[in-house]
Amino acid sequence: MTGQTIGRKEGIKMEKMIRTVVLLLTLIFTASCATAYKAKPLPFKAPSSYQNAIEVSGAVVAAQAFADPKKAEEAFGFDVRGAGMLPVQVVFDNQGPHSLKIVAEQTFLEDSGGNLWPILADKIAYERATKYAQTKEVFKEGAYSGFLGATAGAIIGAAVGIVTGQGIGSAIGKGAAVGAAAGATLGGAKGLASDDARREIINDLNRKSLENKAVNPQNLAHGFIFFPGEAPSAKQLRLQLIEVDTGKVHLLKFNL
Repeated sequence: MTGQTIGRKEGIKMEKMIRTVVLLLTLIFTASCATAYKAKPLPFKAPSSYQNAIEVSGAVVAAQAFADPKKAEEAFGFDVRGAGMLPVQVVFDNQGPHSLKIVAEQTFLEDSGGNLWPILADKIAYERATKYAQTKEVFKEGAYSGFLGATAGAIIGAAVGIVTGQGIGSAIGKGAAVGAAAGATLGGAKGLASDDARREIINDLNRKSLENKAVNPQNLAHGFIFFPGEAPSAKQLRLQLIEVDTGKVHLLKFNL
């Protein structure tokens, strides 16, 4: 058997190995990214069961902060504190005669240092969730193919070394070029998993957010108010409510 024939067979063998590795990488990373975030329902208790429950105009209101990163992540399914948000759950049981609405611009979170933090605007909360989804939970489009390229380069480089009998170190260097090409090809997915996770997180935030609508009489309402994650702790929630029909304002202070 001639050297040319052997070389051709080794080349075919290496090509098959490269294709196998690229396919495995595609499956592994697609699966891991696609399942990186799972929205989860979050139960709540009647406000009367909370120690900080307050009665106002016939309604009972209570609040609970999720300042602890681990508890917040358990509740939201992702590192919401790491994403730059501090969630506070508010629960209403309005058995009174008036519709109650939160006055957002006069609602604040007080930390243990006495600093007051305003409500995080929806737009900023979504931007932070989007940034988190891109950089933490999954790969953003540009980095997705680059990461695959680098990883494929290392693994394929090692495969080249095994096939050709070269040293692994030099083979990995040569495999980088192959990996870059593989990454560019795999990057055709354009980080669709990232878009899916980002969309899922934002939709989940929408479902969990306490919409700034009036809580009507005989209604039970609950949801989260998001404050800036820069707040190091949550000592007290200063929640201002207004009776829609009378215009009467109430300031409630919940120890958290």
